[in-house]
Amino acid sequence: QVQLVESGGGSVQAGGSLRLSCAASGVTYSYSWYCMGWFRQAPGKEREGVAAIDRSSSTTYADSVQGRFTIARDTAKNTLYLQMNSLKPEDTAVYYCAADRRCSWLLNPSEYRHWGQGTQVTVSS
Repeated sequence: QVQLVESGGGSVQAGGSLRLSCAASGVTYSYSWYCMGWFRQAPGKEREGVAAIDRSSSTTYADSVQGRFTIARDTAKNTLYLQMNSLKPEDTAVYYCAADRRCSWLLNPSEYRHWGQGTQVTVSS
C-alpha cells in the first residue's frame, strides 16, 4: 500500500514562499512509474488540482499557479516537491499530494487512488 506523507506547510505573508514535500513509501512498483500531483482544498470549496508530474517528468499546472509554483520529483528519495513562490491569500488551503499509475487527467482528483493526509498552508495579506 502506497503511503504519502506531506510536510512543509505553514503560515506566511503574501509574497512569501514555501516548499512542500511529499515522501512516498510502500511503493510496489518503481516510484518513477507513478504520476504524482499536488491538490488543495479551501474551506467550503472542492478539492482542485494545482500541479502534476508524469512518468517522464513532464509537468502541468493550474492556470492560477502557473509561473509561481514548481513541481519536481526526486526518484532517488521517492519524494515529490512543490515550490510555491509569490504566495497569495487565495492560495490558503490544505495541500495534498497524490499518486497513481494510471496517469490520465493529471489535475483531476478522481484519477488518483493514493493520498496523503494533507498539510495546511495559510497566506495572510
